[in-house]
Amino acid sequence: MSGHSKWHNIQKTKGAADAKRAQAFTKIAREMIVAVKEGGSGDPNNNSRLASVIAKAKAANMPNDNIKRTIEKALGSGTSDNYESITYEGYGPCGVAVIVDAMTDNRNRTASEVRHYFDKFGGNMGATGCVSWSFDKKGVIVIDNEENELEEETVMMDALDCGAADFEADEGVFTVYTEPGGFAAVSEALQAKGYKLLSAQDEMVPQNYVKLTNEDDIKNMQKMLDMFEDNDDVQNVFHNWEDA
Repeated sequence: MSGHSKWHNIQKTKGAADAKRAQAFTKIAREMIVAVKEGGSGDPNNNSRLASVIAKAKAANMPNDNIKRTIEKALGSGTSDNYESITYEGYGPCGVAVIVDAMTDNRNRTASEVRHYFDKFGGNMGATGCVSWSFDKKGVIVIDNEENELEEETVMMDALDCGAADFEADEGVFTVYTEPGGFAAVSEALQAKGYKLLSAQDEMVPQNYVKLTNEDDIKNMQKMLDMFEDNDDVQNVFHNWEDA
């Protein structure tokens, strides 16, 4: 079926070491708090955005106790966190398209830091819409197949039965696509069938990819991505660099 997910290229935080996992949990918790506050409910049955974040959290193996505590914190008066979602767009070395989703309580600080990362590593931050036109928003679910124990045809049929819109096999993983916002129900159904998920969320999927050949460009691109992903305000980074 169609497309190239390049899952391992798009978000290196998935399946990372413990320190990265803890940072990922912190970012998901922030997203969960905003979902509760903006949705006005701590019940995922009445708050579709919260349901989506919980599905993302479970796919990242965030403990249920953490999820429960985060929702209770958001519902209580104990948090004065006031975050807003902002998306930045720009270019990496050789015109690689980059989209940075941030959630911040200080717009000026975050914008300054994101712009600095672009500039420092041979890129530049652009205007809203400068690269997003070349991406498609899709629900993306990644199923672990590191041990190559799963049969592609079986997984594909199960995914389609669960409501997937598209499917593809890659090295060590299967990628399931859904309509935007539709990944929560599909991921829950796949987990009920016993599949181990590495991630589940809405993503910006590139329509095409850019291959870098110069070693300096490759190093700068990787350093740029590392800086973005290490920033506490940055929730997601999507790009069209084909590094494999």
